Amino acid sequence: MTMTAEQAAWFADIADRIVANVEQVVLGKAYVVRLSLTALLSEGHLLLEDVPGTGKTSLARALAQSVKGTSSRVQFTPDLLPGDITGMTVYDQRSGDFEFHRGPVFATIVLADEINRASPKTQSALLEVMEEGQVTIDGTTHPVEAPFLVIATQNPIEQAGTYRLPEAQLDRFLLKTAIGYPDHEATLRILEGVTGARATELEPVVELDVVRDMIAVARTVHIDPVISDYVARLVDATRSHPDVRLGASVRGALALVRSARSFAALHGRHYVVPDDVKALAEPVLAHRLVLDAESEFDGVTAASVIAQVLVETAPPSDRVAV
Repeated sequence: MTMTAEQAAWFADIADRIVANVEQVVLGKAYVVRLSLTALLSEGHLLLEDVPGTGKTSLARALAQSVKGTSSRVQFTPDLLPGDITGMTVYDQRSGDFEFHRGPVFATIVLADEINRASPKTQSALLEVMEEGQVTIDGTTHPVEAPFLVIATQNPIEQAGTYRLPEAQLDRFLLKTAIGYPDHEATLRILEGVTGARATELEPVVELDVVRDMIAVARTVHIDPVISDYVARLVDATRSHPDVRLGASVRGALALVRSARSFAALHGRHYVVPDDVKALAEPVLAHRLVLDAESEFDGVTAASVIAQVLVETAPPSDRVAV
């Protein structure tokens, strides 16, 4: 079944209300909020590469509060253990049984702060739950409740004592973006106290059941074969680019399609257009590329490669059938 125009209007109305609610806390960042909501509704995860103090924690808490979900924050450090994230089995001497104590990963939205400061073993503790929506401890599987979103952050400036995220883990993140500093007008509003809203004070906009319905409906957004062909050609272009050692994976192509469906619905459309793909190409594909070392030394970035690929790959000119 394909999404109808009425469903698209319903979807966009709720999304606008969620974005407006979150913007009471995260001022002037509607685009980033929409990307976060796109990740949530696409059943993906978000990586924020940004300097401290830009509102990453506030974004996670405000989004969770807006959908009447739970949120947790994990500060990643070199001595953090996998069990500190997923939970562990503890022996109860009184009952004589082993009990599972849930970790902070059992929440609607989990903020993994400075994820690159933990060891690779601890980072990998998130791989199963991000991909499968479950945690396996001592041979027992514990599912997390949907919807589930990991918002991970890493500091692009201070690299001392950090561990670079491996490509396999980067590929698990649906989107990568940055919040950035607020503009002058938003900064003035913050300093003048125009908004006194805190994430924990926000009133929920929708129930979690509605969010689950939105996730299901987003999967039915129509994608014309010419759009799928466009995505395939973009991904192929990243693999053959002279400055790229490892191009976007099949998971990257699927991620672009999934996120384009939700992004189109956020804008009140029940079908995907080429502009949806263009808008999401960098946040979905850039972090999946491994650049040639010499090209990287010459100043080539993954973002510039995606920009070039978008220019050189012609979008479909045929009318999209809906």
